[in-house]
Amino acid sequence: MEATITNLFYLKRAKANVHGLVPIYHRTTINGKRLDKSTGKYIDPTKWSTEAGRMKGTSEEARTINSHLDSLIAKNSSIEKKLIAVDKDITAEVFNNVLTGKTEKQRTLVPIFQNHNDQIEALVKTEEYSSGTLERYKTSLSHTKEFMKWKYNISDINIKDIDLAFITDYDFYLRTERGCSNNTTVKYIKNFKKIIQICLDNRWIIESPFVKYKGKIKEVERDFLTESEIETIYNKKFHCERLIQVRDIFIFCCFTGLAYIDVKQLTSDHIGIGIDGNKWIFKNRQKTDTSSKIPLLPIPEQIMAKYASHPKCLNEETILPVLSNQKMNSYLKEIGDVCGIKTELTFHLARHSFATSITLTNGVPIESVSKMLGHTNIRTTQHYAKVVDRKVSDDMAILKQKLAPQLVAKSS
Repeated sequence: MEATITNLFYLKRAKANVHGLVPIYHRTTINGKRLDKSTGKYIDPTKWSTEAGRMKGTSEEARTINSHLDSLIAKNSSIEKKLIAVDKDITAEVFNNVLTGKTEKQRTLVPIFQNHNDQIEALVKTEEYSSGTLERYKTSLSHTKEFMKWKYNISDINIKDIDLAFITDYDFYLRTERGCSNNTTVKYIKNFKKIIQICLDNRWIIESPFVKYKGKIKEVERDFLTESEIETIYNKKFHCERLIQVRDIFIFCCFTGLAYIDVKQLTSDHIGIGIDGNKWIFKNRQKTDTSSKIPLLPIPEQIMAKYASHPKCLNEETILPVLSNQKMNSYLKEIGDVCGIKTELTFHLARHSFATSITLTNGVPIESVSKMLGHTNIRTTQHYAKVVDRKVSDDMAILKQKLAPQLVAKSS
């Protein structure tokens, strides 16, 4: 980026030497900011022309000094052209670094990535990010380090050396050496892209190496439980307290659509009276900070009441005694086996089941489901909408049966 640069030579009379000679100073002004430096030349102040900014006369001394001043202007012009050629913002600091020979700080990928992860870790403690998000970025950094060792036999790289080839090779590495699926690969690359965006935002690099990279998530059909499967789990008699507890929380999420982290954080502050005069959940999603407003159905209300006096809930001031995600999923697999459910039970399956079997299948408009799920874009909710096609098919089959006698009567 071009800048307004001016040159001025002046005498600094306060620094006269013992012989009465005064130093000539060079002032470079860059977009209004001054850089003052000594030229290293001294003259009799009576021989100086303030208007011309040069030594008077045509003596050998005058020609030598004035030629030196001209060379300083030429040097400034050369620096300006060099910075413009590399598309560098011309600031007083940048200009001075080039002028004095100071090398610009070399920024490398790993410390920037690690600093980002350290910030995420600090924000996990304030619940601004989930521990799962932190783990994904830690894994992403680990994969990036291993890729650089595999491809280039280096432990780090200057961010200015990251180009499209680096990214496409990293994509290839994740798919082949790490055995990642397309969607997992794209998600790791997306994590890496966030680090590159940090570099762009700070103007440590000028152009994104992702401009021509094409990576697209492929839509996958999401598993969900049918109403009958949910009913089976809900009515199953367990003799183990931990399985009863995990089952109840899972069913609660089947009827509210809350994700693990959101139900874990759920407190009485999130329960209020909705527009219909009944209890609703009012909570921003941890993942997107998007508002979710969910009317409470009878079953989740009953589960809330059941655990109102649970020691863990009283101690942590939460609605439900939620265990770690790892333990919840481990116990859910056990529950699935006992109930004879073929679909592998995971905590997030409850959210999918709410979107499909509990709401969309029963005629709740997709716009309402999207609001309750806290989706930022209705296209996200449309991933669940295939079940609606199944319901349309069932409804039309019923209609066909009703119309069949009438059609036969008219044809006879």
